[in-house]
Amino acid sequence: MSRRKLGDEMIIQKFGGAAMRNREMRRLCIHRIQEGLKSHDEVIVVVSAIGRQESPYSTDRLLSITPSLKFSSASWDLAASCGELIASAVLSAELEEAGIPNRVMHSMNSGIRTIGSFGNATIETIETSHIKRTLQDHKCLIIPGFQGMNAAGDYMTLGRGGSDLTAIALGSSLNAAHVEFFKDVPGVMSADPHIHAEAKKFDSLTIDEFIPLLDCERPVIQKRAALHAKKTAIPLCVRGIAAAEDGTWIVPHSL
Repeated sequence: MSRRKLGDEMIIQKFGGAAMRNREMRRLCIHRIQEGLKSHDEVIVVVSAIGRQESPYSTDRLLSITPSLKFSSASWDLAASCGELIASAVLSAELEEAGIPNRVMHSMNSGIRTIGSFGNATIETIETSHIKRTLQDHKCLIIPGFQGMNAAGDYMTLGRGGSDLTAIALGSSLNAAHVEFFKDVPGVMSADPHIHAEAKKFDSLTIDEFIPLLDCERPVIQKRAALHAKKTAIPLCVRGIAAAEDGTWIVPHSL
């Protein structure tokens, strides 16, 4: 797959629940988006729901509103998808406040069409024409992760960690230069740094070296997403949200 040259390209930036969890952390997200817009023509931002577990707007909290959701898979997915929609609205407003024009692309406008089962859907296609038209007037777009719509217009979610798949699938469909994932660690580590203080950061990995590292309790990105990156040969970069360092580059083949 051909990629555009630096200075004439698009990148995808993905911010997870930890990066979105409060206003202070979202200021760091905004700073990374500003950096992206300075060095690239267009930035598409994919967000997860705000916070994790007991955070007020996390997916887990939204799904705890009523136990009745377990009786309707379509309703479960509709409720679950709201976390990323809220996160998109919040980040969009804060970007506008910071002087960064942007547009949220959600539901049918995102072009993400899904098939399969509620709760673990598959992205069938991404219709990119509306995104491309919108980029003519807005160089920063926000797209809710973790979700798409089926042919009947129902929201479907992509499984735990599905926002990672959203980011990589968009990057592949839009011929982005690469996809950046912002984390609370400086990159891909040799072990969980929260447990092993001696863990070291990898500067670069091939996708084949990276994928086995995802067979753990807390994978740095969704394995299904990484397999899609391998299939489509799109480069990835895992970076720390708090520091402007290179992070870990994940490339299709050895350099």
